[in-house]
Amino acid sequence: MEEGTSESLGYSAGTMDDDYDARQWDTREDCEVRQILDRIADKWSLLVIALLDCKSLRFTQLRREIDGVSQRMLSVTLRQLERDGLVSRTVHPVVPPRVDYALTPLGRTLHETIKSLVTWTEAHQEEIARARAAYDARAQDLTS
Repeated sequence: MEEGTSESLGYSAGTMDDDYDARQWDTREDCEVRQILDRIADKWSLLVIALLDCKSLRFTQLRREIDGVSQRMLSVTLRQLERDGLVSRTVHPVVPPRVDYALTPLGRTLHETIKSLVTWTEAHQEEIARARAAYDARAQDLTS
């Protein structure tokens, strides 16, 4: 590095995982990692995956459980999760047709990761609330 140049905030030399490169989440449209992260980090996807943890559910059950989701958005979300191999769709040959959704084995591994994220959030929510309040107070002081 050139003398007098400081390292950027994203510089990670000397960290435990030197193979990690956040630039792999490139914003280009054709970046697979970014597309997958966009899908699984979507609020509707997270809720669907969480609800399907223990059992399969019908479309109407999912819609009832997910406050604020439209029929169209739930359909799109389920189709995308199915396409990614995270959710399976089973059509039962009855009248009226019955369709059940369930997590695939791959979806269950993702659910474990989501549970870790929720656990972290619960453990740190008060700390985050304090940081938000301090930030808002500083921002208020600047505008006053």
